[in-house]
This record gives sequence, structure tokens and C-alpha cells, in this order.
Amino acid sequence: MELRGRVALVTGAGHRVGRALAVALGGRGMRVAVHYHGAADGAHETARQIVAAGGQAELFAADLTAVPAPAELIAGVVERMHGLAVLVNSAAIMVRTPFGQTDPGTWDRIMALNLRAPFLLSQAAAPHLRAARGAIVNISDLAAFETWPGYVPHGISKAGVVTLTRSLASVLAPEVRVAAIAPGTVLLPDNWSVEDEERLRRTTPLARTGSPEDVSSTMLFILDSDYLTGETIIVDGGRHVRH
Repeated sequence: MELRGRVALVTGAGHRVGRALAVALGGRGMRVAVHYHGAADGAHETARQIVAAGGQAELFAADLTAVPAPAELIAGVVERMHGLAVLVNSAAIMVRTPFGQTDPGTWDRIMALNLRAPFLLSQAAAPHLRAARGAIVNISDLAAFETWPGYVPHGISKAGVVTLTRSLASVLAPEVRVAAIAPGTVLLPDNWSVEDEERLRRTTPLARTGSPEDVSSTMLFILDSDYLTGETIIVDGGRHVRH
């Protein structure tokens, strides 16, 4: 897939993995729509890095948990940037929610951002992506394939992203390819300790944690692989085969 000069939207691009994905696309000469919510300073930094990498950037703010927001975001990107070829559904939250202690409001907030928003964004983007013979890359999580007692709703939402990827790959073929990435430990939560990181290193077959660039390089592999669709690629240093 030729990327240079075409338009990509990356949701949750104001920080962490979302930023790495957006900057990687800028490095391939894309015009990147940088979506953010509550991270305006981070989004401006992402845009700066995209330009430094050789791309172009426009900022778009939206609360994707609001029902109209996904369709409005797509419409805004297409209007301002005159098209859309790549959609990267990266925006998500990971909230500790032990079973027996999860309230309905928290459940709804997780599902709204992690699963409903990617579906609605993809649905709104589909006509434009079909016209561009473009692609969707969804960001799932290793939690889709493992059982994490402290993050049950998160795992359910990310398993839903895997199923969403397979479904969209079917209904949008042959014009649009759809694939997903399921990262393992590429960035630790801010409140985790050095001991937590060391424990993860010891229990990972490749004996290290990953980086956002491990995810962004996989995204570029997907976009470059014109015969790949419907797959979820696990990028976790081998943690899913450690038992």
C-alpha cells in the first residue's frame, strides 16, 4: 500500500503508543490526523514529531465515548484533509476493575472507548476507505488472549476488538484490509514499580519488555502487506507462549 501523501487518522495519538503510531506514519510521508481527548499538549508534541519525521499533521479533539463523536470525527477529518486512506484505532483506557468491584458506569466507559468507538469509527470511515482502497489497523491487547483477574472488562473489550477485526475484514473486502495488533508489555502503567518491570522481564521468553516502536513497526508491516487481512498479530516478547 502506497502511504506517501495520503491521509491517516490515529486515535489516541497524544501520548504513549498512539504517538509512536502517528509518528511512524509521518515518517512514511503521510498526512496524519492526530486525535486526542484531554491531552492537548501531548497532541501538539505528536504533531511536532510527525513534521520532524517528514509528514504533515492536523489536530482533532473528540471524546469518543460520546455516541455522535466517532462519526463527527471522521467527517471532520475528511472535510479538512480531503480524504482518508488509513484508520488506526488506538484510543483506549485500561482501568483496574477486579471482579466483584466493577460498577456499571466503569464497564460502560471501558466498552464505549475500547470497543464501541472503533466500530463506529470504522463504520463511518468505510465509504472513504473503500474509495481509497485503504486499511484499518486496530490495537487490541494481550489481555484478549489471557485471563487477567484485575482487568476483566478490559480483556473482554480487547477480545471484542479481535472479533471486530475479523468481522470488518470480511465485510469490507476486497477494497479495505483490516488487521489488529495485540501488544504485550510495551509501556508500563505510570504507577507500576521497578519491581513490577523486573518481574515481567523474568517471565517473558525474550527477557525484556518491549517499546512503542515494536508496535509501530508491526503496523507498518501490516500496511505494507497487501495480502494480509483479518489477522491479529501478537507483539509481546513471547509471553503468550510462556506456560
